Amino acid sequence: MLSKVFSATTLGLDGVLITVEVDVAARGFPSFKIVGLPSKAIEESKERVRTAIINTSFSMPETKTVINLAPADIPKEGSLFDLPIAVGILASQGFIEKSFLHSSLCVGELSLDGRVSPVPGILPIATLVKRQGLKNLFIPIDNTKEASLVDGIQVFGVNTLSDLILHVNKEVELKPSAPVSWDSLRAEEQYEIDFKDVKGQQQAKRALEIAAAGGHNILLKGPPGAGKTMLARAFPSILPRMDEQEIVEVSKIYSVTEAFKDNKFVVCRPFRSPHHTVSRVGLIGGSNRLNPGEISLAHRGVLFLDEFPEYPRSVIESLRQPLEDGIVTITRAVGTATFPARFILIAASNPCPCGYLGHDKKPCYCSMQQIMKYKKRVSGPILDRIDIHIDVPPVKKDDLSSVQDAETSLSIRQRVDAARSRQTQRFIHSLIKTNAEMTTHHTKKHCLIHNDAEQLLKQAFSKLSLSARSYFKIVKLAQTIADLDEKEEITTTHISEAIQYRVKEE
Repeated sequence: MLSKVFSATTLGLDGVLITVEVDVAARGFPSFKIVGLPSKAIEESKERVRTAIINTSFSMPETKTVINLAPADIPKEGSLFDLPIAVGILASQGFIEKSFLHSSLCVGELSLDGRVSPVPGILPIATLVKRQGLKNLFIPIDNTKEASLVDGIQVFGVNTLSDLILHVNKEVELKPSAPVSWDSLRAEEQYEIDFKDVKGQQQAKRALEIAAAGGHNILLKGPPGAGKTMLARAFPSILPRMDEQEIVEVSKIYSVTEAFKDNKFVVCRPFRSPHHTVSRVGLIGGSNRLNPGEISLAHRGVLFLDEFPEYPRSVIESLRQPLEDGIVTITRAVGTATFPARFILIAASNPCPCGYLGHDKKPCYCSMQQIMKYKKRVSGPILDRIDIHIDVPPVKKDDLSSVQDAETSLSIRQRVDAARSRQTQRFIHSLIKTNAEMTTHHTKKHCLIHNDAEQLLKQAFSKLSLSARSYFKIVKLAQTIADLDEKEEITTTHISEAIQYRVKEE
């Protein structure tokens, strides 16, 4: 007897509908075969499913059993097909009422005793269920909170295989999970460091405030111990809170990477700080399963690259296209996937190998050749894509010994929120959200530059030999500064401050 059970897998960040076709023949030698490009984990599911069914007090067919995972041309990975395969086998034997199969989708890994274990990728699969017009989603009970972000479907948490069978046969009723409360999610927001704990560094704090307000990339350059890492780790606390769309967008990325742990949503903007030994695949994404990399895990948040020149050149150069486009497209033998990668890059570096070039008290012992070689580790095109370049000098003794707290992150965030609100109104009919995302078309349309400011910008372009990219980045920076200043027009003051953040690289 033939049964069809709806299941799903993920390709990139998208759910893909998979039909699990189970045929239990009326006669033939006992066998159990799975076709449809299954992975090794799926091949091993035969033993898990067989043992789980027997330990749930049901019997396996004593004839030929064939499982087809359709469409057959899509590679299948993981253990999430255990539950639908078991359901299909039981339905083909008449142990389960088949009527529920037409409007339901199920995924989950089976333990040998019949318990249903959690699997990755539930959020994209829940979105797929809604898009396909299905009513019910049966998933491991530990994944129910994750799926409850998607409204319009009934999500049932299944603890054991027998729970699902009893529910379908209307012997015991499972209750659908309640929708997620956005207010309760907001209460989970916490940050590691507050700006009030950072002593001194007023100029660096001002630059970070501008970066947060406009979504600009920033390079912090200074000697060891000046506070570059602490400033970077405090940065997420001044970023605007994520809206509901962004929470779903980011949580979907973490869902497919198995990083959705302890049933906690990503309510704070991500802060990713990969070690400088990270591979290009680890940073950009890829591997055999088309997993997102660090730049996608930092989507709508911060990617912090400490000791920037120590990263392999090929790794740094791979950031060129994502920094411009906000997405990364990965092509491998298994297929092609596009991941979002709209992050704020914070890079930190020392001025030289020993770190004390230009220090007012500690001498630098690096040769000119060593200094030049160190600086050339980061190419000009990458530096040109970083909007703000700021020096972070050693903290003064008076600032360190001061008992007075600096300005809090909450106070700075209020100004950032006000500037972002102006940008939201400005780009209300566009797909972009911040000034940093503006194209040449947007800058010409939205940036009102005073005549005197225009003249100053032309002089700077000529004298500093700025690139075309630098020219427009100065305009976008100046627009962000004007937004913080609550001004409609860009003045010479705004242009002057924007220029000083760009001359460091020239």
